[in-house]
Amino acid sequence: MPHNPQIRIPATYMRGGTSKGVFFRLQDLPEAAQVPGEARDRLLLRVIGSPDPYQKHTDGMGGATSSTSKTVILAPPTVPDHDVDYLFGQVSIDTPFVDWSGNCGNLTAAVGAFAIHGGFVPAERIPENGTCTVRIWQANIRKSIIAHVPITNGEVQETGDFELDGVTFPAAEIEIEFMDPADGEGAMFPTGNVVDALDVPGIGVLKATLINAGIPTIFVRAGDIGYEGTELQDAINSDPDALKRFETIRAHGAVRMGLIKDVSEAAGRQHTPKVAFVAEPLDYVASSGKTIHASDIDVLVRAMSMGKLHHAMMGTAAVAIATAAAVPGTLVNLAAGGGPRNHVTFGHPSGTLRVGAEAGQLDGQWTATKAIMSRSARILMEGWVRVPE
Repeated sequence: MPHNPQIRIPATYMRGGTSKGVFFRLQDLPEAAQVPGEARDRLLLRVIGSPDPYQKHTDGMGGATSSTSKTVILAPPTVPDHDVDYLFGQVSIDTPFVDWSGNCGNLTAAVGAFAIHGGFVPAERIPENGTCTVRIWQANIRKSIIAHVPITNGEVQETGDFELDGVTFPAAEIEIEFMDPADGEGAMFPTGNVVDALDVPGIGVLKATLINAGIPTIFVRAGDIGYEGTELQDAINSDPDALKRFETIRAHGAVRMGLIKDVSEAAGRQHTPKVAFVAEPLDYVASSGKTIHASDIDVLVRAMSMGKLHHAMMGTAAVAIATAAAVPGTLVNLAAGGGPRNHVTFGHPSGTLRVGAEAGQLDGQWTATKAIMSRSARILMEGWVRVPE
């Protein structure tokens, strides 16, 4: 019986923050997949194991969640004064679709480390002991990111005592700076307002903060949609009606932000924008069983990713949270107590996270210079990934 043999492609499986994905160097991909298009998308879908109607990714490297169905391609820099180009592909689980519309902030920590492992950073820039600054060009959104990667004995340090809620084991801390984090071109607040009235059919008029920072994000108040802000994954993800309501909010918010022209286009842009709901601090028990006290956080935030409630918080959404918190009058800022602030600690389903941002007004419009957060990264496996030819 005739058959097509498998091909093998050099790849590295990495965790970055609360996500993990399959990392490639552009030059290691099959020639047809070295350029954007159908061949590349088909390859990455098969690597992850999508589309999978069973939603298990049994026959691929994916983990059947938005946090674990990710791919990264690194290439020599196309922009001066950078070390590497970083291209992120969010792979749909049950449809034949790779979304290239945004960044993954969590995996950015792994990008800095992989850039060193992969030979993109000149050897003379890597200290014997200390910190290596990796200058990343995020090719999806055309922004600069700086990763500060710890080095011990000339190699990336992966183990350490830095704990990140949503990740089981401690590791070495990697500080990430998202420079000029307003996503893509245009204003940080695309409507010109820090709070809008968003008319959503079947739900009503919601107050919403629509922001482009880190990743386009729609913030609404938890109480306005029937929640407290302390919900864990199962409370949302086991409720099909709730998921439909969030997708309706997302689609209408995307139109209002100018990301799509009609709500029918939202299905073809699954990765962006995100929807998040915020509330003033309350005590709750995180998914790990740890009690989070209201006194330990400034604000509660829950965020949707690829149609499901995220188990912790997307890195890019954390940037959006930090930036929105820094602007007086946004829903995030008000839920956090209002007033000027350059950092915020928020509660998410897995625990807490502290993030910072610097924002100010220029010519009457709000802008952000950078957002900062810490993550960790670790190589889980390296070698070759095999796919049917």
